[in-house]
Amino acid sequence: MRVLLIGGNGFIGSHIQDVLLGRGHAVRVLDVSPELFRTQLAGVEYLKGSSDQPSALTAALAGVDAVVYLASTTVPSTSNADVSRDIESNLVPLASTLDAMRRAGVSRIVYFSSGGTVYGVVDGHPVSETAPLDPVCSYGIVKVAAEKYLGMYRHLYGMRPLVLRPSNPFGPRQGHEGVQGFVATCLGRLSRGELLEVWGDGSVVRDYVYVADLAMAAVLGVESDLPGVVNIGSGEGRSLSEVVATLADVTGLTPRVEYSGGRAFDVPRLVLSTARAQATLGWKPMMAFEDGVAAHWEWLINTLAVKEACR
Repeated sequence: MRVLLIGGNGFIGSHIQDVLLGRGHAVRVLDVSPELFRTQLAGVEYLKGSSDQPSALTAALAGVDAVVYLASTTVPSTSNADVSRDIESNLVPLASTLDAMRRAGVSRIVYFSSGGTVYGVVDGHPVSETAPLDPVCSYGIVKVAAEKYLGMYRHLYGMRPLVLRPSNPFGPRQGHEGVQGFVATCLGRLSRGELLEVWGDGSVVRDYVYVADLAMAAVLGVESDLPGVVNIGSGEGRSLSEVVATLADVTGLTPRVEYSGGRAFDVPRLVLSTARAQATLGWKPMMAFEDGVAAHWEWLINTLAVKEACR
């Protein structure tokens, strides 16, 4: 298959590239920026542009069998700051992509939604795909709206969308400057000897999935004809305090932690059920959390060492 990754030079997209190539697929990437932490891969066709540029979309979709849509201009912590921009820069480009796919005769799309935000505050755990959707941040609301548009295009035009709702991904090549990702941010601060900032009292529980496992789920989705919605997570919950303790064990460092006031958009607990992913995609998480943190830390230390050597 020839697979187009829209926003494919980001953290998750870079790992999907690896899995697609390893399974013999042709890979094309449409992105406004190159990857941050490695040079272009042989065998990948890179196009510069975005899903809000009609000419770039038309060129990118030529001869494509499936699309993986990863593009996003916001993260949960920034989306509420400018709700209008969140809508305009994320929902409208997806609609443009779906219209361009119709014109190009491409029907299969794997869309990255957000298992961490679309459900909101949930009583029962683990959370299945049938749980009510009641997000408490703009990021999650836009993702739900995107899912609804995908369903509309399926019903009206025969599109074949699969929505993935990932939990909190972590692993090598994730940015570590504090924009998104608790594990990555804390490891980055540990590497610089800085305080770790924890919002709330450390009791917030999240589900963490290793990025290579998430990438495999996406590729299995591309290779299948499965419709609908699938959670992708570990099925295990860890509090922020437990994560910090694991980071200390793996790195051998003693974190200095500063607790800040809780954030209104942080739900107290979110753990995803992966039963549907296992039953329909034959997927399950393979990397233990501690081993994933160790791999992430090793990559970060090596990356920093290379940067230092190049100065």
